[in-house]
Amino acid sequence: MKVVLDHLTKRFPNRNKKIKTEVVAVDDFNFEIPDGKLVGLLGPSGCGKSTALNLICGLETPTKGKVFFGEEDVTEYPPERRGVGMVFQNYALYPHMTVRENIIFPLTNLKGNNKLTKEEMNARAEKAASLVQISELMERKPSEMSGGQQQRVAIARALVKTPRVLLLDEPLSNLDARLRLQTREEIRKIQKETGVTTIFVTHDQEEAMSISDLIIVMKLGRVQQIGAPQEVYDEPVNLFVAKFLGTPAINVFSGNVSGGRLYIGDKCVLETEGARDGKVYVGIRPEGFVPDAEGPFESKLLRVEVMGRDITVVSEHELAENPTVRSIVSAENRIDVTSETVRFTLKPNKVFLFDAETEERVFFKAE
Repeated sequence: MKVVLDHLTKRFPNRNKKIKTEVVAVDDFNFEIPDGKLVGLLGPSGCGKSTALNLICGLETPTKGKVFFGEEDVTEYPPERRGVGMVFQNYALYPHMTVRENIIFPLTNLKGNNKLTKEEMNARAEKAASLVQISELMERKPSEMSGGQQQRVAIARALVKTPRVLLLDEPLSNLDARLRLQTREEIRKIQKETGVTTIFVTHDQEEAMSISDLIIVMKLGRVQQIGAPQEVYDEPVNLFVAKFLGTPAINVFSGNVSGGRLYIGDKCVLETEGARDGKVYVGIRPEGFVPDAEGPFESKLLRVEVMGRDITVVSEHELAENPTVRSIVSAENRIDVTSETVRFTLKPNKVFLFDAETEERVFFKAE
């Protein structure tokens, strides 16, 4: 089931009654989510991603715009008529019910031709439980299970209605790091097996990039960029997207373009044919540095962190936005840790320029 968001906008009254302007949580959201895909809705806290999810499922009514499931306008439908499955951050399981009863609960509200017998409800619950691998836990209560097991129950409960769209709101934030990795892999597997269109809300860019077919990056209610995870990482449209995606984060410097050359300070570090002259922010991915004793980029060496396959060279530069510059290079390189400075050649495809005023991408010809 494809989901179409048509100029979707949501404004809330300002909590400060002295301020008459409204708070814009979602601002003119336009996008078609393809049928059967897993889409990551990504951004920092307060960017509007959960509000967007609530508009899709019907918990919020848009100030402007429409929501379509396929060709059907569901904007005015209440949640129960939209055919969505929702998994919340806190799982929202009923503590006095068993796993079986929690999973079956959404089916007990079906009426008319959709009403199921007790046997049919049990059969559906067993199928959903098997899908998320909790069949042996059906008679337990939530308090008798781990966080990961409770998460699976919440997913089974969302899937038992065979929803047209599955919505996941920060579903892994309450789990420890190891369990998060395991559970996100399971979510991806379940989504592939069911083929249900899924929207996954998270502030964790690694989480979104690892399992999504597409990611939508948001900031202050507005969509910044939409694309395949690798595409958005490799071709950020502005400084915000470049800084938000990537671990370790992109290194940002103050720079200047003059005559088709990029300068950081008074050193020409790269040929940037086609880039207009002017002040820029220079973003260099950690993997964009190549150790070179004669390289044009120089910084003060602080330390070298051995990671096994790779090593991280930690240095500092007076024009860097952050105190330290992190450069990831192959462990085959030998860095002289006794040296006061370290020099690099830069990989052009890992260097991004952004206008110093608008922070929009400035393109150049990368050789």
